[in-house]
Amino acid sequence: MRTRLAAFAQRSPWILSFVAALVIFLATTAFTAGVGAGQIAGTAATFAAFYVIAGLGQMFVITMGPGNVDLSIPSTIALAGAVAMKVMAGSNALMLPGIAAALATGVAVGCFNYALIRLLSIPPIIATLSGSFLVQSTAIAYGRGLNIKPPPIFADFATGKLAGVPLIAVATVVVCVVMAVVLHRTVFGRSVTAIGQNIRAARLAGVRVDAVRFATYVLSATLAGFCGAMLAGFSGGASLNMGEEYLLASIAVVVIGGTSVAGGFSNVAGLWGAALFLYLLVTMLNTFGVGSGPRLVLTGLIIIAAITLAGSRKTGRG
Repeated sequence: MRTRLAAFAQRSPWILSFVAALVIFLATTAFTAGVGAGQIAGTAATFAAFYVIAGLGQMFVITMGPGNVDLSIPSTIALAGAVAMKVMAGSNALMLPGIAAALATGVAVGCFNYALIRLLSIPPIIATLSGSFLVQSTAIAYGRGLNIKPPPIFADFATGKLAGVPLIAVATVVVCVVMAVVLHRTVFGRSVTAIGQNIRAARLAGVRVDAVRFATYVLSATLAGFCGAMLAGFSGGASLNMGEEYLLASIAVVVIGGTSVAGGFSNVAGLWGAALFLYLLVTMLNTFGVGSGPRLVLTGLIIIAAITLAGSRKTGRG
């Protein structure tokens, strides 16, 4: 039995992220004697949803192989949130145009990032980091002094629940299903995987590598823009620092969730396990009364350990 479980875990390493999240949840609720367990679960699902949205785009980028990472996600979230709130202007009638504006902001950032990568031959990690400074500067100039509340319907959706389940979590599951179909059932998704497995073989097989990489960075920034709009709706407005925690989180949920850092293999479902693990870890340390300094150190060490263990899993790169 133990051998079967070990073999299953090796075939489906993303399961471990759900197991870890469950263990942490049980430890937390045991410490509180079950008090507030439902609230912890609901809050975890809400914040995990935001991690997953940001992580989905990052997953596509990392799947393309070593060197591919999008470090502009936090600044894109901040800018898109500010744009969405300004376009919506607190009006229910302008909710859809505001979301469209946030998505368009993401598209523009993605195009800019890939222009730096392709036209200037800058490595992706440097290009997206450099681009993030410019995007963040734009967000500061655009959003300084911005104090606009989201439309009531939009705020109700971002904070509401259906049968105890956060609506934002339900919406994120739908987005995940769509992205899973894109990844595994479309030419684009299979091309992303092929590039990650062997970029030279992908070119020889007729994959339009440059076009696929361009679309992937645009997709990542677009999902970050969507995350920014949703975060602004949930938080009661946009803020310039609301994307800060998503720099590490967007990478951590991808790697811990079972996507190979070597490229060529990715897992959508694992993003949820990793996102729940990250949020519940912080919740557990808070519940145990760990101070802010030690808590940050312990959180960082545990995340590094989890990423290291996840990253040690190799996938075939034929």
